[in-house]
Amino acid sequence: MSESEMLQIKVPASTANLGPGFDSIGMSLSLYLIVEASPAEKWEVIPLSDELKAFPSDESNFIIATAIQVAKRYNKELPPCRVTVSSEIPLARGLGSSASAIVAAIELADSLGGLYLTQEEKFTIATNMEGHPDNVGASIFGGLVVGCQLGNEADIEVIHSVDLELLAVVPKEELLTKSARDVLPKTLPFAEAVAAGAVSNLLVAALLTGNNKLAGKMMALDKYHQPYRKKLVPHLDIIEQEAPKFGAYGVALSGAGPTVLCFIQKGQTETVATGLKKLLPDMNFLPVQMDKNGVEVNGKAYSSI
Repeated sequence: MSESEMLQIKVPASTANLGPGFDSIGMSLSLYLIVEASPAEKWEVIPLSDELKAFPSDESNFIIATAIQVAKRYNKELPPCRVTVSSEIPLARGLGSSASAIVAAIELADSLGGLYLTQEEKFTIATNMEGHPDNVGASIFGGLVVGCQLGNEADIEVIHSVDLELLAVVPKEELLTKSARDVLPKTLPFAEAVAAGAVSNLLVAALLTGNNKLAGKMMALDKYHQPYRKKLVPHLDIIEQEAPKFGAYGVALSGAGPTVLCFIQKGQTETVATGLKKLLPDMNFLPVQMDKNGVEVNGKAYSSI
């Protein structure tokens, strides 16, 4: 990559679970992490978003360290770069900020190190790093994704045909994924696990056939995580009860939370947002769309190292 060349990586945010699709169903959202890299004598990370200023500005930065780690797997050394990072994705809010950083890092390694990885290889690496396929799969491929990880193997199906109108209700406070996982049970009774799987299966079918009412019902019937996490996100109960009155047909905790995603009848987003703002004035309300492109890389230039 010559000094005049600029590499840009644009990664969408993601939501996971959609209620009962725990650690398997994800969807990309129209909020973006943008990483731009140009040649430099040493690694330098320049944050363009206030939230990112707390992170290291050298090669110990998570994105750079992860990219270097990926390249080493293929016996490649990355040339140092000046990297600017900006993000519309709120941190620790259940919108896939860590997954988007992992995906950006893999693309950085692939471009600068000349790894020539396939999308499937990138997905497997990202899934093993993240620990589940839903967020990273959505950020890589875009659209609605259904994934499965068994051991180190990961498989995914990607659907771009779903038409959704969405509103993210984002609290100002963070909720770390570890805290949200600590409240989950270690096991489920067999009969309850079967029922939970049936709910998840029917959610996917309802989304694919456009049966909004049924999809919303299945989101509310989740047995995997939302019942246990409600004590950490008390606004979930309020939104579940009130959002349908304004035009939402489904409500789901986004990932581990605390963001709540509303699935809305066509043309009703503003009405839902206005109604909920009166009940939850301290929240941020972000109208979002399903991103259908997934990660985009521009100005790709492979290193000769």
